[in-house]
Amino acid sequence: MIPDSSGPTTLSPARLRFALLALALGGFGIGATEFVAMGLLPDIAGDLLPGLAATSPDEANAQAGWLISAYALGVVVGAPTIAAAAAKWPRKRLLLALAAWFALGTLASALLPSFGLVLVARFVAALPHGAYFGIASLVAASLMGPGKRARGVALVLSGLTIANVVGVPSITWLGQLAGWRIAYLAVAVIFVLTFLAIAAAVPWQAGDPAASIRRELGAFRRSQVWFAIAIGAIGFGGFFAMYSYIAPLATEVTGLEAAFVPFVLVATGLGMTVGNLIGGRLADWSVRRTMYLFFVALAAALLLLALTASHPLGLFGGVFLVGVTSSALAPTIQTRLMDVARDSQSIAAALNHSALNVGNSMGAVLGGLVIAGGLGYLAPIWVGFALTLAGIALAFASFALDRRRIGRGVDVPYATGAVAAAERD
Repeated sequence: MIPDSSGPTTLSPARLRFALLALALGGFGIGATEFVAMGLLPDIAGDLLPGLAATSPDEANAQAGWLISAYALGVVVGAPTIAAAAAKWPRKRLLLALAAWFALGTLASALLPSFGLVLVARFVAALPHGAYFGIASLVAASLMGPGKRARGVALVLSGLTIANVVGVPSITWLGQLAGWRIAYLAVAVIFVLTFLAIAAAVPWQAGDPAASIRRELGAFRRSQVWFAIAIGAIGFGGFFAMYSYIAPLATEVTGLEAAFVPFVLVATGLGMTVGNLIGGRLADWSVRRTMYLFFVALAAALLLLALTASHPLGLFGGVFLVGVTSSALAPTIQTRLMDVARDSQSIAAALNHSALNVGNSMGAVLGGLVIAGGLGYLAPIWVGFALTLAGIALAFASFALDRRRIGRGVDVPYATGAVAAAERD
């Protein structure tokens, strides 16, 4: 088993809570900058693609979805690159640099005048996403102490899930009233506050003096790392196929007014918050069982949503359940990656967000394709259902490979002793 991190840091209870809150605030800002586009997609399309929006709103919404994909691609590129290159940096200094990068990138997204430039800005703004969550998760695990690693990861991710309850709906509402650019300016302010909170509350932690780019990139030589990346990318793509087009789903399929879209986002965010907390606790018990449980549950929730989204109760209940089941998988997949990457912990903690944002990009693109093909706004949910089934298959294959190796007596460092016994059950 990989140790939690460099070791627990002794802080007063109040200082510990403040430090964890500062780390979670960064997750809150990231959740806002990543997901606010979903609720404002028609507004962004109307402003940046006015000609296309006037002649074909569906195609304009699908093209505006490229902004979501560009952000996701930035996460995929930035997470392993920054995490590997900066593994030796003192962790607090790195977190401050990443928070400043977020603030500037989000500010550029709000101010640039054309669709092409905003597309580039969304890519650049996303580069620190995975590295921030990765390093913040390692710091939180150190602060929490031994045996609470997944809960430390979940606490950092809680900022992202709470953003979907409070931040994304309120900023979406602000964007509907004052314009989507004002919404992104509000997100930039959150990152400035994150910088100040980290500077004030997070204790100094050294980087890993033995780290090197070569050692961190060595994670990619392990087949189980690729399995874990694929599980996150393909399996979690099911959530993003639905979530990327949640605004037109609510207005065009359920028939709600645009003013109700923030409430739909609140329902999704509440589910994500609940799921994140459950997933963090259960992953400390058994990564394998938790992953199986919630992948199956996610498939069932997407199926339910596809069949009932035409009714408001079905929409709200369905998105809540999709939020619970998908978000429970995030700390589970991250813990799995940190296990199988062995000593490449910085890059492993960040790679989860590369994987999830491959799923983000894949879900947004595939959902946009079926919409542009005239299949309607329910079609992305069915795309998500298919991707989730593929994620289940990959999870079975990955854990089956572990069982075969243990059965042959091959050393599996992340599944020995009590862990191996639990995973055999």
